Amino acid sequence: MLSKINHIGIAVTSLDAAVPFYRDNLGMAFTGTEEVAEQKVRVAFFQIGETKIELLEPMAEDSPIAKFLEKNGNGIHHIAYEVDDIEAAIAKLVADGARMIDSSPRNGAHGARIAFVHPKSSGGVLTELCQSGH
Repeated sequence: MLSKINHIGIAVTSLDAAVPFYRDNLGMAFTGTEEVAEQKVRVAFFQIGETKIELLEPMAEDSPIAKFLEKNGNGIHHIAYEVDDIEAAIAKLVADGARMIDSSPRNGAHGARIAFVHPKSSGGVLTELCQSGH
């Protein structure tokens, strides 16, 4: 079902403040930013091997990332796993008794189709399924 880690999402209060560390200090390849209006978030992407690091900055106070930051501060928000067939992956998880935040896929960054598994079903880790758009 899972083929690789697609990305690790890290919540930050400011992309402007966080990007230089990943780009300059760690030397990761910065691949750009994108606004995901549906999630009310601005995202900065870095590539390391096959995996991306996704920095998430809230665009509104009612963004899920704003709520996460208020409760937890900056830090790892989620881990996203690549799947070939997101509908089949959701169906298998539901059949196995997992609780889903998204019972059907929604749009994510880079044209991906995404769905989140509730952290109560995944040991407290917010888990994203990600079917690449390209």
